[in-house]
Amino acid sequence: MEQYNHTTNSRKNKHLNAYERGQIQLLLEEGLTAYAIAKRLNRAYNTIRNELSRGTVTQIKGNKKIQVYYPDTAQSRYDEARRNCGNKYKLLACEAFIAHVEHLFHNKDFSLDAIVGAAKLNQQFQQSQMVCTKTLYNYVDAGLLDITNIDLPLKLKRTTKPKRVRQNKKRLGRSISERPDSINDRNEFGHWEIDTVIGRKTKDDEVLLTLTERMTRKEIIRKIPGKTAKSVMEALNTLISEAGPHYSKVFKSITSDNGSEFADLSRLEPLTAIYFTHPYASSERGTNERHNGLIRRFIPKGRRISDYSVEFITKIQTWCNSLPRRILGYLTPDEAFEDQLMDCIY
Repeated sequence: MEQYNHTTNSRKNKHLNAYERGQIQLLLEEGLTAYAIAKRLNRAYNTIRNELSRGTVTQIKGNKKIQVYYPDTAQSRYDEARRNCGNKYKLLACEAFIAHVEHLFHNKDFSLDAIVGAAKLNQQFQQSQMVCTKTLYNYVDAGLLDITNIDLPLKLKRTTKPKRVRQNKKRLGRSISERPDSINDRNEFGHWEIDTVIGRKTKDDEVLLTLTERMTRKEIIRKIPGKTAKSVMEALNTLISEAGPHYSKVFKSITSDNGSEFADLSRLEPLTAIYFTHPYASSERGTNERHNGLIRRFIPKGRRISDYSVEFITKIQTWCNSLPRRILGYLTPDEAFEDQLMDCIY
């Protein structure tokens, strides 16, 4: 709604309103120039000049053509321009790409950003046939896709947690503060983070042992009998046997928390350097924690791990390693890991 009877000065960089256009007409009839009108209305000279160009029409008076400014004409042209300004939805032009996004989101559980990045990397669509990640999220908010906010795994779960000071903090070995910068900066291949994922908090349920390579985000998931140091070491010894002579090149270091199941982890030295995070600082193993969150998409908290087959766990691992990542230039962890492995071995 326009407010005509006001006492405040109009703000700079604001569009002219209908009242000001009426004032311009009256001042023109008084014989004022565009420069004088701009001074009187406290507006830029170019603003008044453009307004006169917008609202001036040709009239015939006494068999002569004259130029007359009409505020109604100027307002009408202004309103038409406002209706046509701004970016338009590209849904029709990008119909094939939108169908591609919805298919991968619902059937492959890819994130919107992973779909966009992989499509660009593999040149699956022309640039004019695609929209960016931010636009896709805008479409979700506007209800224009077959995807809702409740379908997005993280959007409704992000909360802040208060810090708590805890006593009796365990320290099982060498601190993460001693870890070299080459590991912290992810500039070197072969450094892993380790953790366990539990189902129900019962002693008779199995557990998932997860390892994540910091540089390539390669994920290894193994099903073990329980959350014990013995089960963890047996799984790692099996991994050592599978890696063979390349173990020390691929597993240069492992970073763990101070859980009791990792009490014997230091036995892997000197083949593998072992570091322990500060107590209750899961963010120091952020890569592995993020991947544990991906696993929770398939195995929610409270579900028994024993109810899931080894084949199903392998499918989760395959999905994690075939998901394009922005941080890897939209390569998959499998692709990035293979590249580094070839350089490491050969």
